[in-house]
Amino acid sequence: MSAPLRLMAVHAHPDDESSKGAATMARYVAEGVEVLVITCTGGERGSILNPKMDRPEILENMGEVRRLEMAAAREILGVEQSFLGFVDSGLPEDENEPLPEGCFALQPLDVASRPLVAAIREFRPHVILTYDDNGGYPHPDHIMTNRVSVEAFEAAGDPDRYPGTGEPWQPLKLYYHMGFTKERFEALHAIMNERGMGSPYADWISRWEDRPQKWDITTRVPCADYFETRDRALMAHATQVDPDGFWFVCPIDIQQEAWPTEDYHLARSLVDTSLPEDDLFTGIHAGVSPACS
Repeated sequence: MSAPLRLMAVHAHPDDESSKGAATMARYVAEGVEVLVITCTGGERGSILNPKMDRPEILENMGEVRRLEMAAAREILGVEQSFLGFVDSGLPEDENEPLPEGCFALQPLDVASRPLVAAIREFRPHVILTYDDNGGYPHPDHIMTNRVSVEAFEAAGDPDRYPGTGEPWQPLKLYYHMGFTKERFEALHAIMNERGMGSPYADWISRWEDRPQKWDITTRVPCADYFETRDRALMAHATQVDPDGFWFVCPIDIQQEAWPTEDYHLARSLVDTSLPEDDLFTGIHAGVSPACS
């Protein structure tokens, strides 16, 4: 029997795993792939974004509340999950405002990357998912997540780097999330207007020049059957997500019809593949040797 394929998704905070690539992960879990979510910080400095949960006692225990929310989302998605243990950097209102001392985004790269290298060497993923070099959006923890993911991808297979973190293991592919693209929102906008529903996306689309897309989509993973699972996982993060809010304005059946994939940019590959792809494991299925299993 061949060993199962393994997928690691590296995220900044609890809830990021449910808003980025969750349906993809749920699909692969259903297909027998082992999936591990790495959460770099505890989300301790997060705000309460759901007005229904705006209670002082939650803010006083935000780190513990978000861990419990993460546990619930993990169960819904069927994934394994581990915290790296760094402290949330928060999102300054003023870009010139200094970040809190000791936070994740201020860690030296080798310090921040070391536990991720250890996690890669222990779990031995074939594929890693992370954010692009702008973090998907310029939150300091998201940008740092990209940096440590790229560093760990390059270093984990080198026996001379990060000694004491386990036996070397080289992942084969590294992807960036590409879920928030103009093309996708235009498709949702068009079908909602066609159905006479009205669309909440017009303002986003009109201001898209403020969100330039640096990376192209190389890989579209069909996963529409798991959008409902994704939404349940997202709603498990009750402090962060309003069930009556923006995330859920477009009905699932409309999303499934207009845009039935989650999308990625292939940033690194050590196996031969043919673009565009419809599977994160393209080039790996037939090429995983016993030494890489």
